[in-house]
Amino acid sequence: MGKSHFFAFFARMKYINRWSLMRNVFYENLSQHSNEVAAIAHMLALIGNKRFGKSYNADRAAVLGVYHDMPEILTGDMPTPVKYFNSEIKTAYKAVEREAAERLTESLPSFLRDDFKSIFNESREDAEEWRLVKAADKIAALIKCIEEQKAGNTEFDKAKQSVEAALAEKECPEAEVFMEEFLPSFALTLDQLK
Repeated sequence: MGKSHFFAFFARMKYINRWSLMRNVFYENLSQHSNEVAAIAHMLALIGNKRFGKSYNADRAAVLGVYHDMPEILTGDMPTPVKYFNSEIKTAYKAVEREAAERLTESLPSFLRDDFKSIFNESREDAEEWRLVKAADKIAALIKCIEEQKAGNTEFDKAKQSVEAALAEKECPEAEVFMEEFLPSFALTLDQLK
């Protein structure tokens, strides 16, 4: 058996800073972000199952959230205004992300590769869980904006508006419940969380 570099790559998520074009009061790395996305995606799946009678695989949603941005270890975190500037850049960046995902998958022992191909390639069987991960990704971005604003950083005002609009477009009832029931707490101080 050969050696696998997969977890050496994975451990580098902590070196990839997000929001690189913006002044940050609190820096956020890819590892922190992925942890939040995984937890939020898990919660969205549970909300869907309990409140809306869905049959999401909450554990799968969490796993997808953990690895959803791992290709950025090789590509870096492309700022949203650049990534979506036009369709050509978006298409090219998607191709670069696919190549990075393939490289990461190839870094695994062969007996594990199929399991990760389904994680990195947004398979049809996971389509509903991926929809939740994408909503969780936006919610995590919204939380980041709220935390920055709470610290007096107006740099995130426009980003917050953009993220809220993107979430509204998703028409995700699970995300609406999450934002109604969990998001208000982010405006409170630790002493107020009782």
